[in-house]
Amino acid sequence: MAGKGHEKIIRLALRIGWQGDMALLRQALTHPTFFEGQKGADKEDNQRLEFLGDAVLSLLMGEELYKRYSEAKEGELSKMRAAVVCEASLAEVARDLELGSYLLLGKGSIKNGDQKRDSILADAFEALVGAMYLNMGMEVVRQFILLVFTPCFRDLEQGKYEDYKGLLQQWAQSFGTEHIVYKILNMTGPDHNRRYHTGVYYGNMRLGEGMGSSKKDAEQAAAVAAWQAKVEWQPKLEEGKKKDKR
Repeated sequence: MAGKGHEKIIRLALRIGWQGDMALLRQALTHPTFFEGQKGADKEDNQRLEFLGDAVLSLLMGEELYKRYSEAKEGELSKMRAAVVCEASLAEVARDLELGSYLLLGKGSIKNGDQKRDSILADAFEALVGAMYLNMGMEVVRQFILLVFTPCFRDLEQGKYEDYKGLLQQWAQSFGTEHIVYKILNMTGPDHNRRYHTGVYYGNMRLGEGMGSSKKDAEQAAAVAAWQAKVEWQPKLEEGKKKDKR
């Protein structure tokens, strides 16, 4: 594991307190495109670890929510867990860890900016959880999750578990090939009191706009506005889709 890839792995290992099998950590960060079609027995990507991590994460998050919210019904607990472990939420946690800068991808994927895509970041985070479970055990993973999901738990306590970013992402995946993209339209105020004006787009169409004191809050506000205005922009996109097929 020589070279820049190895240096990346070492930096992340130090950051998250990884101990043990470094090859397993490298596998968790290795996207299938890294091998450029030259898959072999000694060239494992992170897809199997992603499968395992998804199961571990779902179990531990279910356990934690069960303990925290003793009066919540099954349906409400399911809704909370869906909001916390949805793609958009996992990608946000991955960004907080700067996981995209540690990923090993193919040259084409890097050029396309795949290291910033929600789906790839979320998958990598799940793979990291799976690798951590195999290498250091369930209790270490539990403590790690409690730490990195602190902002998400805070949102749940404030009743914020309708994940509009996740809802938009799911809609986009079912509708077509474009991705949901958030763009900063404007920033105002001094550094200590910055306000962000953000737009959310599907292709070239702006679906909604939002303001917030952080990029994350502005994106959430834009997603809420877009979802509430869905009856206005979805028919236009559907009509455009029909014209493209003619």
